[in-house]
Amino acid sequence: MPAQPAPHVAVVGGGVSGLAAAHRLRARVGPAATITVLEQRDRVGGVLHTVDLAGVPFDVGAEAFLARRPEMPLLLGELGLAGAQVHPTGATASLRVNGRTTALPGATLLGVPTSAARLDGLLSAPGLAAVAAEPARPLRWEPGADTALGGLLRERFGDEIADRLADPLLGGVYAGRVDTLGLRPTIPALAAALDAGAPSLTAAADAATVPPPKPPPSSEGAPARPTPVFGALAGGYRTLLDALSDAAAADVRLGTTVRDLQRRETGWRLVLGPTTAPETLDVDAVVLAVPAPAAARLLAAVAPVAARAAAEIELASSVVVALAYRPTDAAVLPPTSGALVATGEPLSVKAFTHSTNKWAHLSPDGLVRLRASLGRFGEAATLQVDDAGLVHRARADLAALTGITAEPVAAHVQRWGGGLPQYGVGHLDRVRTIEDGLPAGLAVAGSALHGVGVPACVATARAAAERLVAHLTTQRREADAPGPRGRMGAWPASTTTS
Repeated sequence: MPAQPAPHVAVVGGGVSGLAAAHRLRARVGPAATITVLEQRDRVGGVLHTVDLAGVPFDVGAEAFLARRPEMPLLLGELGLAGAQVHPTGATASLRVNGRTTALPGATLLGVPTSAARLDGLLSAPGLAAVAAEPARPLRWEPGADTALGGLLRERFGDEIADRLADPLLGGVYAGRVDTLGLRPTIPALAAALDAGAPSLTAAADAATVPPPKPPPSSEGAPARPTPVFGALAGGYRTLLDALSDAAAADVRLGTTVRDLQRRETGWRLVLGPTTAPETLDVDAVVLAVPAPAAARLLAAVAPVAARAAAEIELASSVVVALAYRPTDAAVLPPTSGALVATGEPLSVKAFTHSTNKWAHLSPDGLVRLRASLGRFGEAATLQVDDAGLVHRARADLAALTGITAEPVAAHVQRWGGGLPQYGVGHLDRVRTIEDGLPAGLAVAGSALHGVGVPACVATARAAAERLVAHLTTQRREADAPGPRGRMGAWPASTTTS
């Protein structure tokens, strides 16, 4: 029996999830396999995007990753980029509430107070009394349940915790509202503590914030430095994207729309391009690393139950305005890492990141660089303002918060239409329905599944790749079995135009 040809796998979506899936596939299926990455935009990276801001690489999408999760250190090591990882300075964050800027309180879990939280500068006397009384109030919780985080916080602590603390913190992560985000998908450790029988929300936050174990002493006997919480790349995420693209050795096709996904007897057919000149691509397996609405559209005919679940995941849009200033013009910038803006403040922005205070590598020339974030779920109109208008809004709010009124030496506006999925109540059930409803040879990856951060996206990419490797291995064994040819037959890998 002739040897079976090497497989052909298509990855739909060239964001970090798609590129990480292609990289893992290459490592697992070898150099002979064909891997095709199909990306609708004119660049790879998705919501990771590095621009040159006054001559320095500057991220205008995600800016950092959780360094204590294993996925990024592992991936950077595989790519030879471990030395490119950098960590933030010791600058601390602040919070704008009631017209004044105060230090962001510590000892909270994404805004949920622990017993050690000190909220005097943030809450009113009645708000402080509500927080102090919460541990003694009876708590009814059904293990495994999910609920809107905002509603739970308001019921247990009152409105101030939700509006002044949790909403701005979660708005920075999800571009969402605390009242529409689900507890279980957004703060899983808190849900787990409640499931385990925590008698109050404060007690659950205490249980969920147990400090990580201390690292062992160094070989010289000195105490080892604790692992920093966050990391970034000295050259921006562009460094990671370039390395993934090179290591994956994939055929990356930019400006390519995938309009349809069809199941074949021996694999999958992708319909590409405009309706007036469609192209078909026949492959053995497919990774869908696209936003939830696009996944729902492509899955509709081949996995309708999964498609319906994906269609229920909504998206939020946002904008990043990056600004660079001469040091003399930004001398009044506070020495903080940035400021979150509480709900109800008369400002357009939801946060400022004082980037050169937070990341030492971002000021090699002495210029002061920062980011303004605008837009939340339900505020798509923000994206309809022209670039000059968005820069004007960011500068006006910067002046109100810091006193900086000078003209920036550089500015960049980055719009993220539908950039962040919303993890609403029941999100984990939706994801389970999507993943369980996929036929063999098909996998999904991306921020719509198990977390919006880069490490979570990498984890879904690797899981998707492993799912397809298992399928391809089974397919090869069936095809190579003695007797009648296996049900999958030979692996097709052809491109035709219809």
